[in-house]
Amino acid sequence: MASMYPSIEATVGDIFKAEWNIAPGLVVPKTEDIALKNGGRLLNATYAYADLGESTKLIQSNLYKETVAKIIRAYINSATRVFRHYDGEIRSFDGDRVMAIFVGEDRNTRATRAALAINWAVEEIIPEAIKTWWSDGQDFCRITHRVGIDTGEALIVRGGVRDNNDLISIGSAPNVAAKLSDLKDGYAIYVSEAVRDDMDDEVASFPNANGTVSNIWYRFPHPKLIGDNSVVVYGTNAYWGP
Repeated sequence: MASMYPSIEATVGDIFKAEWNIAPGLVVPKTEDIALKNGGRLLNATYAYADLGESTKLIQSNLYKETVAKIIRAYINSATRVFRHYDGEIRSFDGDRVMAIFVGEDRNTRATRAALAINWAVEEIIPEAIKTWWSDGQDFCRITHRVGIDTGEALIVRGGVRDNNDLISIGSAPNVAAKLSDLKDGYAIYVSEAVRDDMDDEVASFPNANGTVSNIWYRFPHPKLIGDNSVVVYGTNAYWGP
């Protein structure tokens, strides 16, 4: 079998010496929009990661693999439909996680609204469906999840080789959003301060029956260290059907 090392060395050299061809972007690019060799899009965007919680416990439980697969599919399908309903562009699936990118002036409001709707599906729709379709569904109908959201400038490039490549987002926002979806501090939705400060009132608070409004976001008293970033984080368990 021929060694692959010379070709890897040559390819790495080609990547490092290539000049970037980066253009500003106003829409989320598709894979074919960006040249594999040196293309890129720079855009201000909001990243939202929806992640099914404790899926490892589901997989390692006594449930049939087919049952676990249906639950994971139900979550991913619901999150994807909700993200797309609020004009989020799906750009990544990773096991039980889906990532969407939002652009536009109201991107933080739409991303947050989508997160509230996904939480509604987790709280109201999926558990009832599990109880309906499995006689013992009451025992495992409660699932957990987390959505992480951050906003900022990101560079989108292509990574991989011809016929086997995908888009890669480089920047603080995609990294922080992914890490926020990993938090386990008692909330279903986590957003950065940048997202919280830019969202409309409709997703910042809920109206009460007496005409007043209640803030639905809990501000963590201390910033969280995410990589090299010190991030002020807000969390909520609120949900709202689409």
